[in-house]
Amino acid sequence: MAWGLPSTAGLVPFCQKLNRLKTLEESPRETPPRRLLTTLDLTLLGVGGMVGSGLYVLTGFVAKKLAGPAVLISFGMAAMASLLAALCYAEFGARVPRTGSAYLFTYISMGELWAFLVGWNVLLEYLTAGAAVARACSGYLDAIFSRSISSFTEAHVGIWQVPFLAQYPDFLAAGIIVLASTFISCGGRVSSWLKHTFSGINLVVILFIIILGFVLARPHNWSAEEGGFAPFGFAGIMAGTATCFCAFVGFDVIAASSEEAQNPKQAVPMAIAISLGLAAGAYILVSTVLTLMVPWQNLDPDWALADAFYQRGYSWAGFIVAACAICAINTVLLSSLFSLQQIISAMATDGLFFQVFAHLYCRTKAPVVSILVFGILMLFLALLLDLEALVHFHSIGVLFAYSFVAISVIVLRFQKPSTSSSQDQEQASTPEPGQLRSALRPYLSFLGGCRPGAAVAWALGVLVASAITLDCVLAFGDSALNLPTWGYTLLLLLSSVTFLLSLLVLGAHQQEKQQDTFQVPMVPLTPALSILLNIFLMLHLSYLTWLRFSIWLLIGLVVYFGYGIRHSKES
Repeated sequence: MAWGLPSTAGLVPFCQKLNRLKTLEESPRETPPRRLLTTLDLTLLGVGGMVGSGLYVLTGFVAKKLAGPAVLISFGMAAMASLLAALCYAEFGARVPRTGSAYLFTYISMGELWAFLVGWNVLLEYLTAGAAVARACSGYLDAIFSRSISSFTEAHVGIWQVPFLAQYPDFLAAGIIVLASTFISCGGRVSSWLKHTFSGINLVVILFIIILGFVLARPHNWSAEEGGFAPFGFAGIMAGTATCFCAFVGFDVIAASSEEAQNPKQAVPMAIAISLGLAAGAYILVSTVLTLMVPWQNLDPDWALADAFYQRGYSWAGFIVAACAICAINTVLLSSLFSLQQIISAMATDGLFFQVFAHLYCRTKAPVVSILVFGILMLFLALLLDLEALVHFHSIGVLFAYSFVAISVIVLRFQKPSTSSSQDQEQASTPEPGQLRSALRPYLSFLGGCRPGAAVAWALGVLVASAITLDCVLAFGDSALNLPTWGYTLLLLLSSVTFLLSLLVLGAHQQEKQQDTFQVPMVPLTPALSILLNIFLMLHLSYLTWLRFSIWLLIGLVVYFGYGIRHSKES
Protein backbone atom coordinates (compact mmCIF):
# COMPACT_ATOMS: atom_id res chain seq x y z
CA MET A 1 0.00 0.00 0.00
CA ALA A 2 1.49 3.36 -1.01
CA TRP A 3 1.61 6.07 1.58
CA GLY A 4 0.68 9.55 0.38
CA LEU A 5 -1.21 12.67 1.24
CA PRO A 6 -4.68 12.17 2.70
CA SER A 7 -7.51 12.47 0.23
CA THR A 8 -9.88 15.41 0.17
CA ALA A 9 -12.75 13.07 1.01
CA GLY A 10 -10.98 12.14 4.25
CA LEU A 11 -10.05 15.70 5.17
CA VAL A 12 -13.57 17.12 4.86
CA PRO A 13 -15.16 15.11 7.70
CA PHE A 14 -12.04 15.69 9.82
CA CYS A 15 -12.35 19.47 9.38
CA GLN A 16 -16.06 19.24 10.09
CA LYS A 17 -15.25 17.63 13.43
CA LEU A 18 -12.91 20.48 14.32
CA ASN A 19 -15.61 23.04 13.55
CA ARG A 20 -18.57 21.37 15.28
CA LEU A 21 -20.73 23.94 17.06
CA LYS A 22 -22.33 23.34 20.42
CA THR A 23 -26.12 23.28 20.34
CA LEU A 24 -27.81 24.72 23.37
CA GLU A 25 -30.93 22.88 24.42
CA GLU A 26 -33.46 25.47 25.46
CA SER A 27 -35.45 24.15 28.37
CA PRO A 28 -38.69 25.97 29.13
CA ARG A 29 -38.55 27.96 32.35
CA GLU A 30 -41.25 27.71 34.93
CA THR A 31 -40.79 31.37 35.80
CA PRO A 32 -39.04 34.07 33.77
CA PRO A 33 -35.92 35.66 35.29
CA ARG A 34 -36.71 38.40 37.80
CA ARG A 35 -35.38 41.66 36.38
CA LEU A 36 -34.58 43.43 39.63
CA LEU A 37 -30.98 44.58 39.21
CA THR A 38 -30.48 48.29 38.54
CA THR A 39 -27.42 49.96 37.04
CA LEU A 40 -26.20 50.66 40.57
CA ASP A 41 -26.53 46.98 41.56
CA LEU A 42 -24.57 45.85 38.51
CA THR A 43 -21.92 48.52 39.13
CA LEU A 44 -21.39 47.39 42.72
CA LEU A 45 -21.10 43.77 41.55
CA GLY A 46 -18.47 44.79 39.01
CA VAL A 47 -16.43 46.86 41.47
CA GLY A 48 -16.49 44.02 44.01
CA GLY A 49 -15.26 41.59 41.35
CA MET A 50 -12.44 43.80 40.07
CA VAL A 51 -11.03 45.54 43.14
CA GLY A 52 -9.62 42.68 45.17
CA SER A 53 -6.49 40.60 45.21
CA GLY A 54 -5.02 42.38 42.18
CA LEU A 55 -4.54 45.44 44.36
CA TYR A 56 -2.32 43.53 46.78
CA VAL A 57 -0.59 41.29 44.22
CA LEU A 58 -0.01 43.44 41.13
CA THR A 59 0.66 47.03 42.21
CA GLY A 60 4.00 46.42 43.89
CA PHE A 61 5.08 43.74 41.41
CA VAL A 62 4.46 45.89 38.31
CA ALA A 63 6.02 48.98 39.93
CA LYS A 64 9.17 47.10 41.00
CA LYS A 65 9.71 44.80 38.01
CA LEU A 66 8.15 46.43 34.95
CA ALA A 67 7.09 50.08 34.96
CA GLY A 68 8.27 51.98 38.05
CA PRO A 69 5.98 54.89 39.05
CA ALA A 70 4.49 54.71 35.53
CA VAL A 71 2.49 51.74 36.81
CA LEU A 72 -0.43 54.16 37.10
CA ILE A 73 -0.32 54.63 33.29
CA SER A 74 -0.21 50.84 32.88
CA PHE A 75 -3.37 50.48 34.96
CA GLY A 76 -5.11 53.23 32.96
CA MET A 77 -4.27 51.62 29.61
CA ALA A 78 -5.23 48.18 30.93
CA ALA A 79 -8.62 49.58 31.95
CA MET A 80 -9.24 50.86 28.40
CA ALA A 81 -8.30 47.47 26.92
CA SER A 82 -10.54 45.76 29.48
CA LEU A 83 -13.47 48.01 28.52
CA LEU A 84 -13.36 46.72 24.93
CA ALA A 85 -13.11 43.11 26.12
CA ALA A 86 -15.87 43.62 28.68
CA LEU A 87 -18.31 44.95 26.07
CA CYS A 88 -17.68 41.88 23.91
CA TYR A 89 -18.16 39.60 26.90
CA ALA A 90 -21.38 41.40 27.86
CA GLU A 91 -22.98 40.76 24.46
CA PHE A 92 -22.52 37.02 24.94
CA GLY A 93 -23.82 37.27 28.48
CA ALA A 94 -26.99 38.87 27.10
CA ARG A 95 -27.40 36.58 24.06
CA VAL A 96 -26.58 33.15 25.47
CA PRO A 97 -29.47 31.97 27.66
CA ARG A 98 -27.27 30.67 30.46
CA THR A 99 -24.29 31.65 32.53
CA GLY A 100 -21.10 30.70 30.74
CA SER A 101 -17.50 31.52 30.06
CA ALA A 102 -15.28 32.28 27.09
CA TYR A 103 -15.23 28.51 26.47
CA LEU A 104 -19.00 28.28 26.01
CA PHE A 105 -19.14 31.48 23.93
CA THR A 106 -16.47 30.19 21.54
CA TYR A 107 -18.08 26.74 21.30
CA ILE A 108 -21.43 28.08 20.06
CA SER A 109 -19.89 30.49 17.54
CA MET A 110 -16.49 29.33 16.24
CA GLY A 111 -16.27 25.58 16.69
CA GLU A 112 -14.98 22.76 18.83
CA LEU A 113 -11.20 23.00 18.41
CA TRP A 114 -11.13 26.73 19.15
CA ALA A 115 -13.47 26.24 22.09
CA PHE A 116 -11.20 23.55 23.54
CA LEU A 117 -8.14 25.80 23.21
CA VAL A 118 -10.00 28.65 24.90
CA GLY A 119 -11.26 26.35 27.65
CA TRP A 120 -7.76 24.95 28.08
CA ASN A 121 -6.48 28.50 28.58
CA VAL A 122 -9.32 29.44 30.94
CA LEU A 123 -8.22 26.41 32.93
CA LEU A 124 -4.66 27.82 32.88
CA GLU A 125 -6.04 31.20 33.94
CA TYR A 126 -7.63 29.78 37.10
CA LEU A 127 -4.64 27.55 37.88
CA THR A 128 -2.14 30.41 37.71
CA ALA A 129 -4.50 32.84 39.47
CA GLY A 130 -4.88 30.45 42.39
CA ALA A 131 -1.14 29.75 42.55
CA ALA A 132 -0.28 33.47 42.34
CA VAL A 133 -2.67 34.55 45.11
CA ALA A 134 -1.51 31.65 47.30
CA ARG A 135 2.07 32.80 46.86
CA ALA A 136 1.03 36.41 47.58
CA CYS A 137 -0.83 35.27 50.71
CA SER A 138 2.32 33.45 51.77
CA GLY A 139 4.29 36.66 51.33
CA TYR A 140 1.92 38.69 53.49
CA LEU A 141 1.84 36.01 56.22
CA ASP A 142 5.62 35.82 56.13
CA ALA A 143 5.79 39.60 56.50
CA ILE A 144 3.55 39.56 59.58
CA PHE A 145 6.00 37.10 61.19
CA SER A 146 9.00 39.29 60.32
CA ARG A 147 10.16 37.12 57.38
CA SER A 148 10.96 34.22 59.70
CA ILE A 149 9.23 31.65 57.44
CA SER A 150 11.21 32.50 54.30
CA SER A 151 14.45 32.79 56.33
CA PHE A 152 13.89 29.31 57.76
CA THR A 153 13.25 27.86 54.27
CA GLU A 154 16.33 29.53 52.76
CA ALA A 155 18.50 28.33 55.64
CA HIS A 156 17.39 24.69 55.44
CA VAL A 157 16.63 24.28 51.72
CA GLY A 158 18.91 26.87 50.15
CA ILE A 159 18.42 29.32 47.29
CA TRP A 160 17.89 28.03 43.76
CA GLN A 161 19.62 29.75 40.85
CA VAL A 162 17.36 28.37 38.10
CA PRO A 163 15.98 31.11 35.77
CA PHE A 164 12.40 29.82 35.48
CA LEU A 165 11.97 28.71 39.10
CA ALA A 166 11.48 30.58 42.35
CA GLN A 167 14.47 31.28 44.59
CA TYR A 168 13.17 28.74 47.09
CA PRO A 169 10.15 26.40 47.34
CA ASP A 170 7.19 28.12 48.98
CA PHE A 171 5.85 25.43 51.30
CA LEU A 172 3.50 27.89 52.99
CA ALA A 173 1.76 28.68 49.67
CA ALA A 174 1.46 24.96 48.99
CA GLY A 175 -0.12 24.43 52.41
CA ILE A 176 -2.62 27.23 51.77
CA ILE A 177 -3.71 25.53 48.54
CA VAL A 178 -4.08 22.19 50.34
CA LEU A 179 -6.39 23.78 52.92
CA ALA A 180 -8.45 25.59 50.27
CA SER A 181 -8.76 22.45 48.12
CA THR A 182 -9.88 20.43 51.13
CA PHE A 183 -12.54 23.04 51.91
CA ILE A 184 -13.89 22.96 48.33
CA SER A 185 -13.79 19.15 48.08
CA CYS A 186 -15.86 18.89 51.28
CA GLY A 187 -18.62 20.88 49.59
CA GLY A 188 -17.70 24.29 50.99
CA ARG A 189 -18.68 27.45 49.15
CA VAL A 190 -17.79 31.11 49.46
CA SER A 191 -21.11 32.65 50.44
CA SER A 192 -22.30 35.89 48.83
CA TRP A 193 -22.58 37.37 52.32
CA LEU A 194 -18.87 36.69 52.96
CA LYS A 195 -17.92 38.15 49.58
CA HIS A 196 -19.92 41.33 50.22
CA THR A 197 -18.43 41.67 53.71
CA PHE A 198 -14.86 41.37 52.45
CA SER A 199 -15.65 43.73 49.55
CA GLY A 200 -16.89 46.36 52.01
CA ILE A 201 -13.84 45.94 54.26
CA ASN A 202 -11.64 46.05 51.18
CA LEU A 203 -13.07 49.39 50.02
CA VAL A 204 -12.59 50.90 53.49
CA VAL A 205 -8.95 49.76 53.57
CA ILE A 206 -8.38 51.16 50.06
CA LEU A 207 -9.60 54.58 51.24
CA PHE A 208 -7.35 54.23 54.28
CA ILE A 209 -4.32 53.44 52.08
CA ILE A 210 -5.02 56.37 49.75
CA ILE A 211 -5.58 58.97 52.49
CA LEU A 212 -2.64 57.96 54.72
CA GLY A 213 -0.49 57.36 51.65
CA PHE A 214 -0.95 60.90 50.37
CA VAL A 215 -0.11 62.21 53.86
CA LEU A 216 3.18 60.29 53.73
CA ALA A 217 3.90 61.07 50.07
CA ARG A 218 7.35 62.25 48.98
CA PRO A 219 7.36 63.74 45.44
CA HIS A 220 11.14 63.28 45.38
CA ASN A 221 10.53 59.55 44.78
CA TRP A 222 9.51 60.39 41.20
CA SER A 223 12.58 62.54 40.52
CA ALA A 224 15.42 61.69 38.15
CA GLU A 225 17.65 60.89 41.12
CA GLU A 226 15.39 57.94 41.93
CA GLY A 227 15.21 56.76 38.32
CA GLY A 228 12.47 59.06 37.04
CA PHE A 229 8.78 58.48 36.44
CA ALA A 230 9.17 55.82 33.71
CA PRO A 231 12.54 54.13 34.31
CA PHE A 232 11.75 51.20 31.98
CA GLY A 233 10.42 53.37 29.13
CA PHE A 234 7.48 52.66 26.84
CA ALA A 235 8.27 48.94 26.63
CA GLY A 236 8.04 48.70 30.42
CA ILE A 237 4.71 50.55 30.47
CA MET A 238 3.25 48.19 27.86
CA ALA A 239 4.60 45.11 29.67
CA GLY A 240 2.97 46.50 32.80
CA THR A 241 -0.28 47.04 30.90
CA ALA A 242 -0.30 43.40 29.74
CA THR A 243 0.18 42.30 33.35
CA CYS A 244 -2.36 44.75 34.82
CA PHE A 245 -5.06 43.58 32.38
CA CYS A 246 -5.83 40.56 34.53
CA ALA A 247 -6.70 42.89 37.44
CA PHE A 248 -9.95 43.82 35.67
CA VAL A 249 -11.27 40.38 34.69
CA GLY A 250 -13.98 40.56 37.36
CA PHE A 251 -16.25 42.30 34.86
CA ASP A 252 -17.62 38.88 33.85
CA VAL A 253 -19.93 39.02 36.87
CA ILE A 254 -21.83 41.88 35.18
CA ALA A 255 -22.28 39.84 32.00
CA ALA A 256 -23.42 36.83 34.02
CA SER A 257 -26.06 38.98 35.76
CA SER A 258 -27.32 40.77 32.65
CA GLU A 259 -30.36 38.48 32.40
CA GLU A 260 -31.60 39.85 35.72
CA ALA A 261 -31.09 43.53 34.85
CA GLN A 262 -34.13 45.78 34.56
CA ASN A 263 -32.91 47.30 31.29
CA PRO A 264 -29.90 45.25 30.08
CA LYS A 265 -29.49 47.23 26.85
CA GLN A 266 -28.61 50.37 28.83
CA ALA A 267 -27.67 49.07 32.28
CA VAL A 268 -25.00 46.56 31.19
CA PRO A 269 -22.72 48.92 29.20
CA MET A 270 -23.25 51.71 31.75
CA ALA A 271 -22.38 49.43 34.69
CA ILE A 272 -19.31 48.09 32.89
CA ALA A 273 -18.03 51.58 32.08
CA ILE A 274 -18.66 52.95 35.59
CA SER A 275 -17.26 49.93 37.44
CA LEU A 276 -14.16 49.85 35.23
CA GLY A 277 -13.68 53.57 35.81
CA LEU A 278 -14.00 53.19 39.58
CA ALA A 279 -11.71 50.16 39.66
CA ALA A 280 -9.14 51.91 37.46
CA GLY A 281 -9.33 54.97 39.73
CA ALA A 282 -8.67 52.81 42.79
CA TYR A 283 -5.72 51.05 41.17
CA ILE A 284 -4.23 54.32 39.86
CA LEU A 285 -4.56 56.14 43.20
CA VAL A 286 -3.12 53.23 45.20
CA SER A 287 -0.23 52.88 42.72
CA THR A 288 0.40 56.62 42.98
CA VAL A 289 0.60 56.70 46.77
CA LEU A 290 2.65 53.49 46.84
CA THR A 291 5.42 54.89 44.63
CA LEU A 292 5.27 58.28 46.38
CA MET A 293 5.62 56.74 49.85
CA VAL A 294 8.64 54.56 49.02
CA PRO A 295 11.09 54.67 46.07
CA TRP A 296 10.05 52.02 43.59
CA GLN A 297 13.45 50.29 43.83
CA ASN A 298 12.86 49.61 47.53
CA LEU A 299 9.48 47.92 47.11
CA ASP A 300 9.11 44.28 48.05
CA PRO A 301 6.75 42.87 45.37
CA ASP A 302 5.62 40.02 47.62
CA TRP A 303 3.87 42.39 50.07
CA ALA A 304 4.43 45.89 48.70
CA LEU A 305 1.42 47.73 50.16
CA ALA A 306 1.99 46.60 53.74
CA ASP A 307 5.78 46.86 53.41
CA ALA A 308 5.54 50.52 52.34
CA PHE A 309 3.92 51.42 55.68
CA TYR A 310 6.44 49.31 57.60
CA GLN A 311 9.30 51.12 55.84
CA ARG A 312 7.83 54.48 56.84
CA GLY A 313 7.52 53.42 60.49
CA TYR A 314 3.75 52.86 60.54
CA SER A 315 3.76 49.21 61.57
CA TRP A 316 0.17 49.31 62.81
CA ALA A 317 -1.03 50.48 59.37
CA GLY A 318 1.07 47.83 57.67
CA PHE A 319 -0.49 45.13 59.86
CA ILE A 320 -4.02 46.32 58.99
CA VAL A 321 -3.23 46.25 55.26
CA ALA A 322 -1.59 42.82 55.51
CA ALA A 323 -4.55 41.34 57.43
CA CYS A 324 -7.05 42.71 54.89
CA ALA A 325 -4.87 41.44 52.03
CA ILE A 326 -4.86 37.92 53.47
CA CYS A 327 -8.68 37.92 53.75
CA ALA A 328 -9.19 39.23 50.20
CA ILE A 329 -6.58 36.88 48.72
CA ASN A 330 -8.02 33.77 50.35
CA THR A 331 -11.50 34.65 49.09
CA VAL A 332 -10.10 34.88 45.55
CA LEU A 333 -8.24 31.58 46.00
CA LEU A 334 -11.45 29.78 46.96
CA SER A 335 -13.30 31.40 44.05
CA SER A 336 -10.52 30.35 41.64
CA LEU A 337 -10.70 26.74 42.82
CA PHE A 338 -14.49 26.73 42.51
CA SER A 339 -14.36 28.26 39.00
CA LEU A 340 -11.60 25.84 38.05
CA GLN A 341 -13.71 22.78 38.81
CA GLN A 342 -16.66 24.39 36.94
CA ILE A 343 -14.72 24.78 33.67
CA ILE A 344 -13.23 21.28 34.03
CA SER A 345 -16.70 19.83 34.65
CA ALA A 346 -18.13 21.71 31.65
CA MET A 347 -15.42 20.40 29.30
CA ALA A 348 -15.72 16.87 30.68
CA THR A 349 -19.53 16.93 30.35
CA ASP A 350 -19.13 18.00 26.70
CA GLY A 351 -16.82 15.02 26.16
CA LEU A 352 -13.74 17.14 25.37
CA PHE A 353 -11.99 16.17 28.60
CA PHE A 354 -11.76 12.96 30.60
CA GLN A 355 -15.15 11.92 31.96
CA VAL A 356 -13.79 11.08 35.39
CA PHE A 357 -13.40 14.81 36.07
CA ALA A 358 -17.17 15.31 35.74
CA HIS A 359 -17.98 12.72 38.42
CA LEU A 360 -19.49 14.20 41.60
CA TYR A 361 -18.84 12.60 44.97
CA CYS A 362 -22.20 11.46 46.34
CA ARG A 363 -21.84 13.00 49.82
CA THR A 364 -20.45 16.45 49.07
CA LYS A 365 -21.68 16.84 45.46
CA ALA A 366 -18.19 18.07 44.59
CA PRO A 367 -15.91 16.79 41.76
CA VAL A 368 -13.30 15.39 44.13
CA VAL A 369 -11.11 13.87 41.39
CA SER A 370 -10.74 17.15 39.46
CA ILE A 371 -10.10 19.10 42.67
CA LEU A 372 -7.46 16.56 43.71
CA VAL A 373 -5.63 16.41 40.35
CA PHE A 374 -5.69 20.11 39.52
CA GLY A 375 -5.25 21.12 43.15
CA ILE A 376 -1.97 19.18 43.12
CA LEU A 377 -1.01 20.89 39.84
CA MET A 378 -1.79 24.31 41.35
CA LEU A 379 0.19 23.32 44.43
CA PHE A 380 3.31 22.56 42.37
CA LEU A 381 2.94 25.83 40.43
CA ALA A 382 2.84 27.79 43.69
CA LEU A 383 5.64 25.72 45.18
CA LEU A 384 8.12 26.03 42.32
CA LEU A 385 7.35 29.18 40.26
CA ASP A 386 7.89 32.72 41.48
CA LEU A 387 5.22 35.41 41.49
CA GLU A 388 6.53 37.02 38.30
CA ALA A 389 6.23 33.81 36.26
CA LEU A 390 2.75 33.10 37.63
CA VAL A 391 1.44 36.61 36.93
CA HIS A 392 2.79 36.61 33.36
CA PHE A 393 1.44 33.11 32.76
CA HIS A 394 -1.96 34.25 34.02
CA SER A 395 -1.92 37.39 31.86
CA ILE A 396 -1.20 35.59 28.59
CA GLY A 397 -4.00 33.10 29.25
CA VAL A 398 -6.51 35.89 29.96
CA LEU A 399 -5.52 37.92 26.89
CA PHE A 400 -5.71 34.83 24.67
CA ALA A 401 -9.19 33.91 25.91
CA TYR A 402 -10.63 37.41 25.52
CA SER A 403 -9.16 37.75 22.02
CA PHE A 404 -11.26 34.75 21.04
CA VAL A 405 -14.32 36.27 22.71
CA ALA A 406 -13.88 39.36 20.52
CA ILE A 407 -13.52 37.19 17.41
CA SER A 408 -16.60 35.22 18.43
CA VAL A 409 -18.65 38.43 18.64
CA ILE A 410 -17.84 39.20 14.99
CA VAL A 411 -18.62 35.62 13.93
CA LEU A 412 -21.93 35.51 15.78
CA ARG A 413 -23.02 38.95 14.57
CA PHE A 414 -22.73 37.89 10.92
CA GLN A 415 -24.17 34.37 11.40
CA LYS A 416 -27.73 33.49 10.48
CA PRO A 417 -29.53 32.95 13.80
CA SER A 418 -31.31 29.67 14.50
CA THR A 419 -35.00 30.55 14.55
CA SER A 420 -38.16 28.68 15.25
CA SER A 421 -40.69 28.05 12.51
CA SER A 422 -43.00 30.69 13.91
CA GLN A 423 -40.30 33.30 13.40
CA ASP A 424 -39.35 32.30 9.87
CA GLN A 425 -42.10 34.28 8.13
CA GLU A 426 -41.38 37.31 10.29
CA GLN A 427 -37.69 37.27 9.29
CA ALA A 428 -38.25 36.42 5.64
CA SER A 429 -38.47 40.09 4.65
CA THR A 430 -35.34 41.12 6.60
CA PRO A 431 -31.87 40.75 5.00
CA GLU A 432 -29.97 37.67 6.05
CA PRO A 433 -26.87 38.30 8.22
CA GLY A 434 -23.69 37.84 6.21
CA GLN A 435 -25.17 39.15 2.97
CA LEU A 436 -23.79 42.22 1.24
CA ARG A 437 -25.84 45.31 2.06
CA SER A 438 -28.20 46.07 -0.80
CA ALA A 439 -27.15 49.74 -0.96
CA LEU A 440 -23.52 48.74 -1.57
CA ARG A 441 -24.06 46.01 -4.16
CA PRO A 442 -23.64 48.33 -7.18
CA TYR A 443 -20.24 49.44 -5.83
CA LEU A 444 -18.99 46.08 -4.54
CA SER A 445 -20.30 43.77 -7.24
CA PHE A 446 -17.22 41.50 -6.94
CA LEU A 447 -18.46 40.51 -3.46
CA GLY A 448 -22.07 40.00 -4.52
CA GLY A 449 -21.42 36.55 -5.99
CA CYS A 450 -20.19 35.11 -2.70
CA ARG A 451 -22.54 32.96 -0.68
CA PRO A 452 -23.71 34.56 2.60
CA GLY A 453 -20.90 34.45 5.13
CA ALA A 454 -18.07 33.44 2.77
CA ALA A 455 -16.69 36.94 2.27
CA VAL A 456 -17.13 37.62 5.99
CA ALA A 457 -15.11 34.52 6.91
CA TRP A 458 -12.26 35.50 4.59
CA ALA A 459 -12.32 39.10 5.78
CA LEU A 460 -12.22 38.00 9.42
CA GLY A 461 -9.24 35.73 8.74
CA VAL A 462 -7.42 38.56 6.98
CA LEU A 463 -8.33 40.91 9.84
CA VAL A 464 -6.74 38.64 12.47
CA ALA A 465 -3.66 37.95 10.32
CA SER A 466 -3.13 41.66 9.60
CA ALA A 467 -3.64 42.51 13.29
CA ILE A 468 -0.90 40.02 14.25
CA THR A 469 1.42 41.41 11.55
CA LEU A 470 0.74 45.01 12.53
CA ASP A 471 1.34 44.29 16.21
CA CYS A 472 4.59 42.43 15.45
CA VAL A 473 5.83 45.38 13.39
CA LEU A 474 4.91 47.85 16.13
CA ALA A 475 6.42 45.70 18.90
CA PHE A 476 9.58 44.37 17.20
CA GLY A 477 10.04 46.23 13.91
CA ASP A 478 12.76 48.60 15.08
CA SER A 479 14.40 46.28 17.63
CA ALA A 480 14.20 42.50 17.38
CA LEU A 481 13.54 42.41 13.62
CA ASN A 482 16.24 45.03 12.87
CA LEU A 483 14.28 46.36 9.90
CA PRO A 484 15.57 49.36 7.95
CA THR A 485 13.42 52.47 8.07
CA TRP A 486 11.91 51.91 4.62
CA GLY A 487 11.12 48.24 5.41
CA TYR A 488 9.56 49.16 8.74
CA THR A 489 7.43 51.88 7.12
CA LEU A 490 6.37 49.62 4.24
CA LEU A 491 5.30 46.76 6.51
CA LEU A 492 3.50 49.19 8.80
CA LEU A 493 1.55 50.71 5.88
CA LEU A 494 0.71 47.36 4.27
CA SER A 495 -0.52 45.77 7.49
CA SER A 496 -2.49 48.91 8.48
CA VAL A 497 -4.17 49.19 5.07
CA THR A 498 -5.00 45.46 5.05
CA PHE A 499 -6.48 45.74 8.55
CA LEU A 500 -8.64 48.73 7.54
CA LEU A 501 -9.77 47.12 4.27
CA SER A 502 -10.86 43.94 6.05
CA LEU A 503 -12.81 46.12 8.50
CA LEU A 504 -14.54 47.85 5.59
CA VAL A 505 -15.43 44.52 3.95
CA LEU A 506 -16.94 43.28 7.20
CA GLY A 507 -18.86 46.53 7.69
CA ALA A 508 -20.29 46.24 4.19
CA HIS A 509 -22.24 43.12 5.15
CA GLN A 510 -25.54 42.78 6.92
CA GLN A 511 -25.46 42.14 10.67
CA GLU A 512 -27.96 40.49 12.97
CA LYS A 513 -29.88 43.04 15.02
CA GLN A 514 -31.59 42.27 18.31
CA GLN A 515 -33.64 44.97 19.96
CA ASP A 516 -34.24 43.32 23.33
CA THR A 517 -30.66 42.47 24.36
CA PHE A 518 -27.40 44.36 24.68
CA GLN A 519 -25.15 44.42 21.61
CA VAL A 520 -21.62 45.76 21.28
CA PRO A 521 -21.67 49.20 19.62
CA MET A 522 -19.78 49.83 16.38
CA VAL A 523 -19.22 46.24 15.28
CA PRO A 524 -16.81 45.22 13.75
CA LEU A 525 -14.66 48.17 14.90
CA THR A 526 -14.96 47.63 18.67
CA PRO A 527 -14.08 43.88 18.74
CA ALA A 528 -11.39 44.46 16.09
CA LEU A 529 -9.70 47.05 18.30
CA SER A 530 -9.96 44.63 21.22
CA ILE A 531 -8.23 41.92 19.16
CA LEU A 532 -5.53 44.35 18.02
CA LEU A 533 -4.82 45.61 21.53
CA ASN A 534 -4.90 42.18 23.19
CA ILE A 535 -2.37 40.75 20.73
CA PHE A 536 -0.17 43.84 21.15
CA LEU A 537 -0.15 43.37 24.91
CA MET A 538 0.60 39.64 24.59
CA LEU A 539 3.67 40.44 22.47
CA HIS A 540 5.08 42.55 25.32
CA LEU A 541 5.25 39.56 27.65
CA SER A 542 8.58 37.75 28.04
CA TYR A 543 9.90 35.06 25.71
CA LEU A 544 9.96 32.62 28.62
CA THR A 545 6.23 33.24 29.16
CA TRP A 546 5.57 32.49 25.49
CA LEU A 547 7.65 29.30 25.77
CA ARG A 548 5.61 28.08 28.76
CA PHE A 549 2.39 29.08 26.99
CA SER A 550 3.38 27.17 23.83
CA ILE A 551 4.17 24.04 25.85
CA TRP A 552 0.78 24.32 27.58
CA LEU A 553 -1.00 24.65 24.20
CA LEU A 554 0.87 21.62 22.83
CA ILE A 555 -0.21 19.55 25.83
CA GLY A 556 -3.78 20.71 25.22
CA LEU A 557 -3.65 19.72 21.54
CA VAL A 558 -2.41 16.25 22.52
CA VAL A 559 -5.36 15.92 24.93
CA TYR A 560 -7.87 17.09 22.31
CA PHE A 561 -6.67 14.97 19.38
CA GLY A 562 -5.95 12.01 21.65
CA TYR A 563 -9.27 12.06 23.52
CA GLY A 564 -11.62 15.01 23.00
CA ILE A 565 -12.21 14.77 19.25
CA ARG A 566 -13.33 11.12 19.61
CA HIS A 567 -15.53 11.55 22.70
CA SER A 568 -17.23 14.86 21.93
CA LYS A 569 -20.95 14.87 22.70
CA GLU A 570 -21.52 16.89 19.51
CA SER A 571 -20.48 13.89 17.41
